[in-house]
Amino acid sequence: MERRLAAILAADMVGYSRLMAADEAGTIARQKTHRTALIDPKVAQYGGRIVKTTGDGMLVEFSSVVDAVQCGVEIQRAMAEREAKVPAAKRIRHRVGINLGDIIIDDDDILGDGVNLAARLEGLSEPEGVCISDVVYQNVVGKLDLTFNDLGEQALKNMARKVRAWSWTDSPNRGAGTSEPMSATFPLPDKPSIAVLPFTNMSGDASQEYFSDGITEDIITELSRSRNLFVIARNSSFQYKGQSPRVQEIGRELGVQYVVEGSVRKAGNRIRITVQVVEAESGNHIWAERYDRDLDDIFSLQDEMTQTIVGAVEPELSAAERERAVRKPPESLDAWETYQRGLWHLLNFTKDDNAKAQIQLRRAQSLDPRFATAYAYEAYSHYLDVMLGFAQAPEDSLEVALEAAKKALALDDKDPVAYFAAGRVYMMLGKHDASVAELQAAVGLNPSFALAHHGLGCALMLSGRLQEAADELDKAIRLSPRDPVLWGMMCFHSLNCILMHDYQAAVGWAERVIHEPRSAGGGYWPYAVLSSALGNLGKIKEARSALDEALLRKPDLSLAYLEKTLPTKGRGSLAPYLDGLRKAGLSA
Repeated sequence: MERRLAAILAADMVGYSRLMAADEAGTIARQKTHRTALIDPKVAQYGGRIVKTTGDGMLVEFSSVVDAVQCGVEIQRAMAEREAKVPAAKRIRHRVGINLGDIIIDDDDILGDGVNLAARLEGLSEPEGVCISDVVYQNVVGKLDLTFNDLGEQALKNMARKVRAWSWTDSPNRGAGTSEPMSATFPLPDKPSIAVLPFTNMSGDASQEYFSDGITEDIITELSRSRNLFVIARNSSFQYKGQSPRVQEIGRELGVQYVVEGSVRKAGNRIRITVQVVEAESGNHIWAERYDRDLDDIFSLQDEMTQTIVGAVEPELSAAERERAVRKPPESLDAWETYQRGLWHLLNFTKDDNAKAQIQLRRAQSLDPRFATAYAYEAYSHYLDVMLGFAQAPEDSLEVALEAAKKALALDDKDPVAYFAAGRVYMMLGKHDASVAELQAAVGLNPSFALAHHGLGCALMLSGRLQEAADELDKAIRLSPRDPVLWGMMCFHSLNCILMHDYQAAVGWAERVIHEPRSAGGGYWPYAVLSSALGNLGKIKEARSALDEALLRKPDLSLAYLEKTLPTKGRGSLAPYLDGLRKAGLSA
């Protein structure tokens, strides 16, 4: 294995997919002319070796880092002049990334982290610009009459450490009014926007293409059912099939904030699906997961994987939006962003945060009086006041909650969150049949809505339908395994196990909650169910210890309080839970 130090230049055409779709023959011909008349001679002039080319880019090796940067800059300047009279939408422009690093020689090809970093830097470059690593900058500063802007530390895809980067552009040479705007082709929508790229068939079997395409189409369809997302249509997403575009380019071309990428690999009777969500502007990964399944029933598998992936993707996008809203000044927030800030507070599950959430959600309603989901989550916040023991007057809180839920339904009878909120409030009011009906409607409108499955599980549990409850709670966790409400899903799973007299399983679920990073949001809940399960197992000392933890979080906790907070359809249905706590020493 031969290694050597080299300067690597990676270049790529801006908007290649769009240019090829508009004029394939013309774009290829013009690029060939630029190669023959400018790019190849310039590379040779500076002692570079063109390692390989693709339809939209090239990789070049130099022995001198100064020559590599000078070559890249001169090509960009000359290209700007050559394309200056071409309409902006049809102009051929390139991005260039340069790194200095150790490379591995593989016949005529070059490999290694040094090459990968050059490609990542090219993705950071502005059109008609050059982006270089810090080691390149340190080697050329003072030797070239060029000005570079410090981009700071950058988190780059598949790079273990952040990399400091520098950028060069030659804006005056572009000519007034001749450069294509750097902003997205379309303005970003006022809610999270996403494009799902065709999943790559990694099986080496073209006959499996239908499966990867089917997964992609189903994910697009299911995401499109969410009122909270702007999803690019299938026909536009599939224009990128068989290509390797940068997510930054897709974000600009389609006007989206997020991109979903994935792959499908089949081997024997097993299939592996990988999926990741990337923020388009920065290229940072928000979430990634891998799924391995048996291929016994391909259509059932496709349905299962679609629902699982959609259920995981939507909460990740929502979390990213909440964090973005929190970082903005309050006075600049519109109705959507104010709503997102309200959700951020809501999902911290503290008394103060819940109060702040209600303020933000009401402000979102005042900014947009027809914002049904803002009313729905306000209803849910009042439900949480009662469920988590924050409310001074639970009856009043539930009355306000029901009014907000009804308002949400009146504004939009197709909003699953509105049905979800109404179902949770009805459950707390002891109207079990109404609660189940509303939550089933929420799931019907959005089968990937994990919180609705969780709520339905709780309502079924309190209705005495324990096995159905367990199935719904399992589905909620499967759909959103990193949900902010995961602690609640697991707590109610533990409680459901107690009511089914499966105390050992209940202990397992409760202990999982306590070890969850966000378990603090559950307050006394995880310790109460753990205490009951241990009490029923006869482990009184351990049960008392867990009860002490619960009482630290809610000193006025009592059997009467719990019985009132969890109204059951059948008299005495809560007995196993209360008996376990009684054995642990909880007072009436």
